[in-house]
Amino acid sequence: MSQELYDCIVIGAGIQGSFTSYHLAKKNKKTLLLEQFPLPHSRGSSHGQTRVIRKAYEHDFYVHMMEESYQLWSQLEKETNVQLYRRTGLLVMGPENGKEFQLLKTTLERNHVPTVNLLGDEFSKHIPLVNLTKGNGALVDTTAGVLYADRALKTVQGLFQRMGGVIKDGEEVNAIKPGSVVTVMTASGTYSAKSLVITAGSWANNLLSHTGLHLPLQVFKINVCYWKEKVPGSYSIHRRFPCFIQVESEESNHHIYGLPSNEYPGLMKLCYHIGPEIEPDERDRQTDREDIDILQRYVARCFPGLVPVPAVVESCMYTMTPDQHFILDSHPTYSNIVIGAGFSGHGFKFGPIVGKLLYELSQGEVPSYDLSPFRIRRFQTHSKSAL
Repeated sequence: MSQELYDCIVIGAGIQGSFTSYHLAKKNKKTLLLEQFPLPHSRGSSHGQTRVIRKAYEHDFYVHMMEESYQLWSQLEKETNVQLYRRTGLLVMGPENGKEFQLLKTTLERNHVPTVNLLGDEFSKHIPLVNLTKGNGALVDTTAGVLYADRALKTVQGLFQRMGGVIKDGEEVNAIKPGSVVTVMTASGTYSAKSLVITAGSWANNLLSHTGLHLPLQVFKINVCYWKEKVPGSYSIHRRFPCFIQVESEESNHHIYGLPSNEYPGLMKLCYHIGPEIEPDERDRQTDREDIDILQRYVARCFPGLVPVPAVVESCMYTMTPDQHFILDSHPTYSNIVIGAGFSGHGFKFGPIVGKLLYELSQGEVPSYDLSPFRIRRFQTHSKSAL
C-alpha cells in the first residue's frame, strides 16, 4: 500500500504552527500537524490564558503586520463565534527623553495609530493606583488589549480539523529526510509531504539539526507572576484597567509588562521580559529568582495597590534571536522546508499573519510582506548538507 502524501506537514502545534495549518487547510491543502506533547499542554510558549495584543512597536513593519493580524483575529472570531480579544488599551511608560520611548511614540504617530498622551494630572485621573516615575512619559495605544490565548489556540486547531486537517499529538519527530518529497519520522509512523514547515519553538534547533542547519537561538525561562490586589478588582479587566509596558525602569533596562486581573480573580499578571537561559527539556531545574526580585522592587514602587510578593508563579519559554526579530524563511539548502522560529516573547499576537506568511512560503508564493527583517541570512548562518 502506498504511503499517504500530504501537501504539507507542520511540526509544532503552538499558535504559529496551528495558524499555518489553518491557512493551508483553508486553501484545500492536505495538511498534517504534528505535536510532540499530548494536547493541550503547558510545556512550550503558547499556553496560558492571556497575551497582550498591540500596535505599539518601534518598527513600521510590525505595525503594518499588526493591521492585518487584527483583521484576521476578528475574522476567526466571526468564523467560530468565539470571543478571542478584549480591548483594554495598552499603557506605555518610559523615560520621556529615552530613545526607546521616543521611537515608539513617533512610530505610532507616523502610522496614525490611535494614541492618547497622558501628562501630569491626567495620568493620575485616568490610571489610578499606578505611580508614574518622575521623568517618565506615558501614552496609551487605544487599539490594544488582551488575547485569550488558550481559547485562541483551541479554536484555531478545532477549525483546522473541521476543514479536514489532521492533528497527531504525542508524536515527537526523531528524523527528517529532505528531498523533493520530505519524509518525517516519529516513533508512531513515517509521513511524507511536498513541503514541511517547522514551528517547534524552543525545540527548533533540535529538529533543524536533521537538515544540517543551526540558528542562533537562545531559550529562556520566564517566570509568569501573578500579584494579589489589596482591594479585589482594583486592576481588573472588567474595570477596563489597561495592559502596560514599562520600557525602562529604575530596576532594569529590560521591559516589564502586565495585564489586568482576569484568569485568577484578584491577581494581576505582571512579568519581566527576560529570564535565565535554559535547555527546554530541563527548564524546571532552573530556579533563578533574580527576575522576581526585580519585579518585587518595581511593584512596591509603582503599583501601590498590589501586594509586592507574587501569589502565583508559573513558567513559559521565550526563544530569542540576537535582534529579537522573528525568523520567517525557507531553508537555505532545501526550499520546500520552511522555518518559523525565534518569536522572542512577542510573537503570539502575530499568529494569524505569521501563519499566512509561512503558508505562502511553503507553497512557493510571493510573501504578502517584505520578509527581509526575518530572513536567516541576516545572521550570516551557514548550512551544510544533511547527512
